[in-house]
Amino acid sequence: MALTRHSDVTSQPGAVGPRTPEGIWTTKKGPVARALHLTRWGMVWEQAARAFWPLATVLALVFAAFALGIVAAVPVPVLPWLAGAVLLGLVWTAIRAGMRFRRTRMADAVDRLDRTLPGRPLAALSDRAAIGGEGALWQAHLAQMQARAARARAVRPDAGLARRDPFALRLAGLVALVMALVFGGAAQMGQGIEALAATVSRPLFADPVPTGPSWEGWAEPPAYTRRLTIYLNALAEGQVLELPKGSAVTFRLYGEGASVTQDIGPATAADPQAPGFRAEQSGAIEVAGRLFDVTVLPDNAPAIRAGAAPVRRADGRMVQDFEAEDDHGVASGQAVIALDLDAIDRRFGLAIEPEPRQPVELALPMPKGNRQDIKGQLTEDLSRHPWANLPVSVSLRALDGIEQVGEAAPMRTVLPGRRFFDPMAAALIEMRRDLLWSRDNAGRSAEILRAVTWAPEGFVEQPLYLQLRGAVTLLEGDPLTDKARDDLAEALWQAAIQLEDGGLSDALERMRQAQQKLSEAIRNGASPDEIQRLMDELKEATDAYTDMLAQQGQQDPSERFTKGQQGQQITGDQIQQMMDEIQRLMNEGRMAEAQELLEQFNRMMENLQVRQSQGGEGQEGSSGNQPMNRLADTLREQQRLSDEAFRDMQDQFGQGQMGQPSPNAQGLADRQRQLREELGQQQGLLPGQGSEGGDQARRQLDEAGRAMEDAERALREGDTGGALQRQADAIESMREGMRALGDMLNRQSQGQQGQQGQQQGQEGQQSGGGDRAGEGQAYDQRPALDPLGRQRDGNGNVIAGGDPLAEGADPARRARDLLDEIRRRSGQPDRPQDERDYLGRLLDRF
Repeated sequence: MALTRHSDVTSQPGAVGPRTPEGIWTTKKGPVARALHLTRWGMVWEQAARAFWPLATVLALVFAAFALGIVAAVPVPVLPWLAGAVLLGLVWTAIRAGMRFRRTRMADAVDRLDRTLPGRPLAALSDRAAIGGEGALWQAHLAQMQARAARARAVRPDAGLARRDPFALRLAGLVALVMALVFGGAAQMGQGIEALAATVSRPLFADPVPTGPSWEGWAEPPAYTRRLTIYLNALAEGQVLELPKGSAVTFRLYGEGASVTQDIGPATAADPQAPGFRAEQSGAIEVAGRLFDVTVLPDNAPAIRAGAAPVRRADGRMVQDFEAEDDHGVASGQAVIALDLDAIDRRFGLAIEPEPRQPVELALPMPKGNRQDIKGQLTEDLSRHPWANLPVSVSLRALDGIEQVGEAAPMRTVLPGRRFFDPMAAALIEMRRDLLWSRDNAGRSAEILRAVTWAPEGFVEQPLYLQLRGAVTLLEGDPLTDKARDDLAEALWQAAIQLEDGGLSDALERMRQAQQKLSEAIRNGASPDEIQRLMDELKEATDAYTDMLAQQGQQDPSERFTKGQQGQQITGDQIQQMMDEIQRLMNEGRMAEAQELLEQFNRMMENLQVRQSQGGEGQEGSSGNQPMNRLADTLREQQRLSDEAFRDMQDQFGQGQMGQPSPNAQGLADRQRQLREELGQQQGLLPGQGSEGGDQARRQLDEAGRAMEDAERALREGDTGGALQRQADAIESMREGMRALGDMLNRQSQGQQGQQGQQQGQEGQQSGGGDRAGEGQAYDQRPALDPLGRQRDGNGNVIAGGDPLAEGADPARRARDLLDEIRRRSGQPDRPQDERDYLGRLLDRF
C-alpha cells in the first residue's frame, strides 16, 4: 500500500480527519496536545534565552553597580565615558537579541516531539493512503500510531547556554544581581543616579562655575540637651535662632567672596571655608548677606532636694527619698555621707580621735528617658559601715550635662543600721565599732572581751568562746594592720549575728529562696510534680523558721521587726491554714489566685511577728491603726446600709411601688448623710498629708463622699436602684482609699525603725500583751467579705482578722452560687423591669 503525505490537503471521504499537524493537535484535548504545547513553549524559552542572555547579563550588572554604590564611587571624569560605553553595550546586545530571536512554529514543535517517539507516530497520523483507499488495514495502522502518540511527553528545553557562554558571564551577572538585592539599597542607587545626572548636566572636564556665593550652616546643641541639629538654610528670613548655651555652629562656604561674622562666642575651627564657633552669648551671625539674630538660652544649674530623714527598711537597708530637676535633664546624682563629729557622744571607745575615713559616696538612681523632673529613692545597705547608728550629715548633689552642680543643704541624722538587743551581741558590735573607729581601742576591746568571756559555762558556746579568745590574743599582739582589723570586724559581726538570731537569718534566707522558687514555678507554668516539690520545700523552710522564732520567744522577738507589723500577730496554726489554702488553690488549677495568696504570705512572713499559740487568737492592732479602724467601721456601716436599701427595694417590688419614696427611705437617707459626715471628719484626721499615699487615700475618700451624697439624694427621690449603684461606688472608693492608706502607713512604720529606741519597742510589746480582743480591732475577727463573699484586702501587709482565710464555706463557691442566682433572676421576664435592670448592673460590676 502506497502512502503519500499532504500537509495542506484534507482527506477524502472516508478518511479519519484532517491531515495537517495543526488541524490534528491544536483542536483536540488530551496528553498529546498538552505535551505538544509544553514543548512549543519550551522551544520559545530556548529562543529567548539564546537571544537575550547577553542583554539580561548586562542589565543585571548595571543594576548591581547602581545598588551597590559602584557608580557613585567612579571618578567624575571617567563616569561619562563609562556610562556611554555601557549604553552602547546595551543597545548592541538589544539589537543582536532582536535579530537572533526566531518565532517558533507549531510544525517545529510537532517535529521535535515526533522525533522522541518510536515510528514517528505524529507524522504518520498526518499521512493518507495513496493507493487502495483507507480501509480496515489503514485504520488499524492509524490506531497503532494513535496509541504510540498517546505516550508522548513534553520535551525538556535545552538552550545550550553553557556551549554559547563558555566563560559563564551569565552566572556572574546573576551573582551580582543577588548581591545587589541582598546588600544594596535605595540610598546607594539614588547616589549613583545623582552622580550620573550631574555629569550630564555640565560639560565634560569643565570646572563648575559658581553663579554667586553659596553656603550651608548647622547649629548643633549639646548632646545632653537632646535637641535636634538645626539646618540654618531652612530657617525663614528674620526668624530668631534660639540655641542652648554651648551649641556648636558650623558653616561650609562654596566659592569665593563668602564670609562669616559673628559675636556669639569663640571660634572652634580656623578653616576659612569651614568656620565654626561655640554659642556662649546672645548676638548675631552674618553670612553672605544673611543675618541671623541669635538668642542663647542659659543653662541653669540643677536643683536637688532631700525628702525626710533616711529611714531603715525591714531588711536593714537605708532608704532616702529625693527630688531633682534641671532644664535639660539631670546627668547624674550623688549622696555624700560624712561623720558628724560635733553631734557624737565622745565617750568610751569614741573618746579618742577617729582614724581618717573618706565620706561615703553613693550614686543616686537615675531613670531612663526624661530626667528634667526626677523623684527617686536611694536604697543602700550600710548596716555594716563603721558609722552605722552614729550621727552623720547627708548631702545630696546633682550634675547636669556641662557638670554644673546643684547641692541640697546637708541634713543631720543618724545613719540607719541594725539594732542588736542580745547583750552579748550588742557588746560585740560596740567593740567592732570601736576598732573601726580607731585601732588604738584594741587594748580596751581586749579587756572587755576578757570580761565577757570569763566563766563561759552556760553563757557562751564553746566554738564562739574559742573565737573570742583568739580575738583577745590578736588584740593584745602586734598592732593591727588594715586587713587584720577588717577581718576581725567581720568575725565580730558574724558572731553578733549568730548570738542575736541563733541561725534565724539563715532560716529566713532559706524560706525566702523557697518562696521565690515556688513563685517562679507558678508563673512559668511548671509541672504539677515540680510545684508540689517546691511547695513541700517551702513548708519545711517555713516550719524551721517559725520553730526558731518560737524558741527565741523569751528574747523579746517583737524587737526583731520594724513597726511595719503594727502590733499584729499571726499564730502558727494560721500560717498552716494559709499554706493549706495555697495548696488547695494550686490543686484546683487556680494558679493566679495561688500566686496572689503566696505573695501576700511572703509579705506577711517578712513584716509580721509570728508566734505559736494554743488558742490561735491574734492580738489587736496598735494605736497607729486607729484611722484604719474607724474607716473599717464606716465601711461596714455602709455595707449594712446598702443591704437594707436592697431589702427595701425588694419590698417595693412586691408592693408595686417602684419609683416612689418608701417609708424607710428618709431614714436610710438620714443614715447615709451621717455616714458621709462621719467620713468627712475621718478625712481630716488621716495621717500622711502631703505624701503620695496619703493624698491618694484622700482622693479616693473624696470620691466615696461624693458617691454617698448622690446615694442620699437618690434615696430621698425614691430611686433606690440608683442609690444602690452609688453606694457600691462609695464602697469601692473606700476600699481603694483604705488600701492606699494601709500601704502608706506600712512604708512609714518600716522607715521609722531606725529611729525607734529599744525602750519604745519594749513598751509597745507590753501594751500589746494581754487579752484585749474586741477592743480597737483593725477589723472583725471574721474576715470582711464583699457582697459576693470574697475577702477584702487587709491593711497593707497585715492579714486581717484572727483567721486569714474565709470561715465556713468556700468564698469562691459562694460567689459563684450568688452569681448564678443573680443570672437566673435577671432572666425571668415576669420580674419588674427595674429589678432586672438592677440585677444587670450587679452582673456588670461583679
